[in-house]
Amino acid sequence: MEQTRWGIIYCPKHDGLSRPAKHWKKIERCLAQNDVDFDFVQSENSKSVERLVTMMIDNGYKTIVIVGGDSALNDAVNCLMRAEKKVRDSIALGIIPNGVMNDFAHYWGFRESETDQTVKWLKARRVRRIDLGCIRYTNRKDEKCYRYFLNCINVGLIATIMNLRRQTRRVFGSRTISFVISLLLLLFQRLEYKMRIKINEDVIQRKIMTICVGNAAGYGQTPNAVPYNGLLDVSVVYHPEMTQLIEGIYLFLRGKFLNHRSVHPYRTKEVEILAESRTLIGIDGRQMTTPVGAYRITVEQEVINFLIPA
Repeated sequence: MEQTRWGIIYCPKHDGLSRPAKHWKKIERCLAQNDVDFDFVQSENSKSVERLVTMMIDNGYKTIVIVGGDSALNDAVNCLMRAEKKVRDSIALGIIPNGVMNDFAHYWGFRESETDQTVKWLKARRVRRIDLGCIRYTNRKDEKCYRYFLNCINVGLIATIMNLRRQTRRVFGSRTISFVISLLLLLFQRLEYKMRIKINEDVIQRKIMTICVGNAAGYGQTPNAVPYNGLLDVSVVYHPEMTQLIEGIYLFLRGKFLNHRSVHPYRTKEVEILAESRTLIGIDGRQMTTPVGAYRITVEQEVINFLIPA
């Protein structure tokens, strides 16, 4: 395999409004105009990304680019982390944002509407070693499991909102409409959950509205987190009064989430959580199977080569 040739995995949106073939043609033109040599495959569904990444690793591609969102990137890094370190260190991962949620791409400055600029940045091949968070848990079959994440893990209400937002986005397409519908549906959801959380030397045992453990921006909940300092940012939110809840939503939309009086921020290398059963967990925007019992979230420093803007 030519060292400069890209392996591209195109993950179409499944929101009911997108036209995958037309969108791919636009990306293909940008690649041709920038003289990029590449091979591309299209994922059939969310479960096929890891299989396709494995295929590209086995075929010797040194640059693997995901045309997709946070969930597709999550699948890609989990696949890379199963490869031998020597192999993984020889591969650079890139993103052309094309998902329902593109928070990790936005963190670096990649935008859906600026494909040509994104391709130019990827071609410049500026590589940054980045951290990954990791959740270790036991599943319902009593098996020890783990899953890596780039952006964040949400536990509680925000995980519920993210799940609602993904579902409504698939139906309505519009981000704004899906957000408003999600907020309306929120009226029928639980607002707090019994949890026991250990962060550094602090133990929190009470009802919690939501907790976000961020390796990066965390959809606005861990805005100071960076995926290259070997630490996780944690935002623990207690259940506010209704007026405080409205204020919290306003601050969240303004990017000032940490200013809210019910938000308690931490920075750590490890978090232990025990939540009541059926408390939803979201990992990089996708709902994951609820662990049985307590689970641990840690960070692994500088384990993935990621292509960032030049």
